[in-house]
Amino acid sequence: MGSMISNYIVIVSISGVLSALLALFAYYKKTDFAGTRAFILSSLTSAIYTFGFALELSGSTMPEISFWIKVEYLGMPFIAPSSLLMIMYFVGLERLIRKGLVTALYAIPFISVLLVWTNDHHHLFYQSMYFREGAPTPLIDVVMGPWYIVQGSLTFGCMLAGMCLILWQWNRMKRVYRRQLFTIFIGQFLPALGAFLYLMDATPYGMDPVPVIMSITSTLYIWAILSRGMLTAAPIARENLFESMRDGVLVTDLSDTLVDYNRAAADMLQDLDASAIGKPLAQLFLPAGQDAVDYVMNSDPLISEERELGWNMNGETRYYQVRSSPVQKYGGHQVGRMIMLIDVTERTLLQEKLLQLATVDSLTGIYNRMHFMELSRGLLNEAALSLEPVSIILLDIDFFKNINDRYGHHYGDMALQHIVTVCSSHLREGDIFGRYGGEEFVLCLPGTALKQAALLSESMRKDIERSSISAISRPIHVTASFGVVEARGKNLSLEDLLSEADHALYTSKRNGRNAVHVSSGSSITHFTPV
Repeated sequence: MGSMISNYIVIVSISGVLSALLALFAYYKKTDFAGTRAFILSSLTSAIYTFGFALELSGSTMPEISFWIKVEYLGMPFIAPSSLLMIMYFVGLERLIRKGLVTALYAIPFISVLLVWTNDHHHLFYQSMYFREGAPTPLIDVVMGPWYIVQGSLTFGCMLAGMCLILWQWNRMKRVYRRQLFTIFIGQFLPALGAFLYLMDATPYGMDPVPVIMSITSTLYIWAILSRGMLTAAPIARENLFESMRDGVLVTDLSDTLVDYNRAAADMLQDLDASAIGKPLAQLFLPAGQDAVDYVMNSDPLISEERELGWNMNGETRYYQVRSSPVQKYGGHQVGRMIMLIDVTERTLLQEKLLQLATVDSLTGIYNRMHFMELSRGLLNEAALSLEPVSIILLDIDFFKNINDRYGHHYGDMALQHIVTVCSSHLREGDIFGRYGGEEFVLCLPGTALKQAALLSESMRKDIERSSISAISRPIHVTASFGVVEARGKNLSLEDLLSEADHALYTSKRNGRNAVHVSSGSSITHFTPV
């Protein structure tokens, strides 16, 4: 029977060593888990408790055993409160951990330590202590005092609360995090079960099984830390933040295979569910359109970048700001990348609308005067360097005031839109078309000589003359007058060219309207196609 006690002492001592190693390992491990200190305190006090219990079993006299019981209580009362705080951090309830709560949890253990060490004077913790009859080795039985019940209630309350918090979070967690959660639950449940059996006097010779059980739980914790990254961060707190984000988040490995995502990402990507884990990112982005696929195929997972993509979502085009950043472990070892999808559709559409308001004439849909001038200056500067010709055309609707006065401003607006439709059908890519003011329009034609511009003006004039605007009473016919000038070989500003084209235009007006006149600088002539 003595060998059984000796084996029990060895196992308990091993448990103490494991708890001490666990505390040291957690202390030196780099981590962003805020509950690490509570975990270290729980492991350290477990080591004190188990070492004290091993020495208690090796004692042979009442004073000796009584002393080691006092040593046990330097650690045992603090284990359960520390474990509860660690679990609270783990499940994301750190906002509830305030100075008042910590004081309340640790006040009773400190009082318990004081009362145990001074028990001979008041017997508030133990009413009496005596040797158990029939035990194979000197073992102590106690008669509980009132404070023993207080301390026991706190211990079981903390352990029960910790297990309830874990069960509360169980269904909210992804499977990858449940292994850590299960390990912590076992670390609470087994000691609680052992303590309950001990109080019920259901253990062999009334010996406390908790120190032996702690060798099992410490081994589980070490395994979870090494293989599951249990102390790397607070997974549930991270998960709560991850899932509550309004922006979509995708996590991939180095081969751009999906390893995790949040709820917002599932709303942004078609068919993104648990079955998508392990699939290539390009395959998941395929329904979003060519922009999204090009991004995956051409982006570098090793580089942080940000860009905006057009995104097909159930037949509707949305706009996502995509931010990609490498995911690294401690030591700088890259393991994948995180892609954040931020829905900027409203902002992008607003920017486009503001840009349109700043650059486009709202009635006709062509450039306004300010933006036309800005673009045309750029073309003139490029033409000066390349020695390419550039022509300017000004045109004005004939008798426009009569249309407004006779038919109303609605038909006047229709006339403006009609002119734009007819002229636009003659333009090439790269030509700039703008509303110069009122019923006057202007074109800037890169790579176009004066004669070509005049021929184009004549074609537009004829099409305007032959077409009409539908009205209730009868069709409305309109005509337009044109003035054309070329910038090639002239050191003239855009304003000078427009002024010269304006003179040619008003020559058309003065000579009967519905005509094209060209300015060569020294003279203005009526253009008649040969």
